[in-house]
Amino acid sequence: MNTSDFRDMPVADKLRLVTQLWDDIASSPEPIVVPPEVIREASRRSAELAADPSLAIDDDELWRRVDG
Repeated sequence: MNTSDFRDMPVADKLRLVTQLWDDIASSPEPIVVPPEVIREASRRSAELAADPSLAIDDDELWRRVDG
């Protein structure tokens, strides 16, 4: 499968494909392996937030950023 084939797909079709892939991954019994560097970064961010809770944003701000 060549991922460059997806470039010309409409966004709605891309989102539909991503949703189908995500659902397939979620229903798989195969374990998801998280690379050590991803775990380290998540731990770093968690510690950063614990040290300075003011870094957090509320739901309204989250959706403002998502919606643009």
